[in-house]
Amino acid sequence: MNITFCCADTRPEPWLEGLRAALPGATVSEWQVGAPQADHAVVWSPPQQFLDEQPGLKGLFNIGAGVDALLRLRLPPGVEVVRLDDAGMSVQMAEYVCHAVIRHFREFDGYEADMARGRWSFRKPRMRAEFPVGVMGLGVLGQRVARALRHFEFPVHGWSRTPKAVADVVCHAGAQGLDEFLASCRVLVNLLPLTPDTRDILNRRTLSRLQPGGYVINVARGAHLVDDDLLALLDSGHLAGATLDVFRTEPLPKEHVFWQHPKITLTPHTSARTLREESIAQIAGKIRALERGEPIAGVVDRVRGY
Repeated sequence: MNITFCCADTRPEPWLEGLRAALPGATVSEWQVGAPQADHAVVWSPPQQFLDEQPGLKGLFNIGAGVDALLRLRLPPGVEVVRLDDAGMSVQMAEYVCHAVIRHFREFDGYEADMARGRWSFRKPRMRAEFPVGVMGLGVLGQRVARALRHFEFPVHGWSRTPKAVADVVCHAGAQGLDEFLASCRVLVNLLPLTPDTRDILNRRTLSRLQPGGYVINVARGAHLVDDDLLALLDSGHLAGATLDVFRTEPLPKEHVFWQHPKITLTPHTSARTLREESIAQIAGKIRALERGEPIAGVVDRVRGY
């Protein structure tokens, strides 16, 4: 069994060593132009040439949860596209989102600014019941985030394309349930996959439906958010602020207005990083299952885009 590794901006040696240790009977190598046909590939943002030269792949394993960039390429017709189910990312995402929600709810950003100016300040405590949080996307990551928020006793709503059931979370589904979901939320967390249907979904119309003083947390993809619409709603006062971890262009250009906006908190696409050891163990297990002809989790529906 031959396995090839083709991951942009990723140091290959630790991955190659880990895959060789996890799959001792396999030949594992980094892809080079003109390399022989492989059975499976571990990839992140591969070039089209790689896919054109590997028409016989059985499994294409993406070392991340989002596969939107991969699905924009011409893929071999018979290959299974497989995303990571979790591999240590869901707990990181829950940490990040809870931190952002609590920082806003408790006004820690305001306290930090006051202390930096030498001001000893006090703000009236706010009620959790007045800060319902909505989670868009109820996959593995979204459900973990929703459960974590419930631990801090926030009212939590969830929205997904198809109906889901999550304990102690009010779930909404489909286009018919979107407006009701948005109107139920004062804080909105986006964890949707990026598909043609979800591109630009965070726009003036949808964000205007949030409760007054709404707060937006985008940890999915930058192309979900219409930047100018967010800025207009922040400047009008309808939205109180935003925490953004993902952007249409990354790294975020130095001239972008987000850098200087006083109501926006930025982080450099770090809400949930791929953990190498956990990812290798998961990928190796799925490769062994595929070789045995067994079904595996995480296979991407190319029509739906996730």
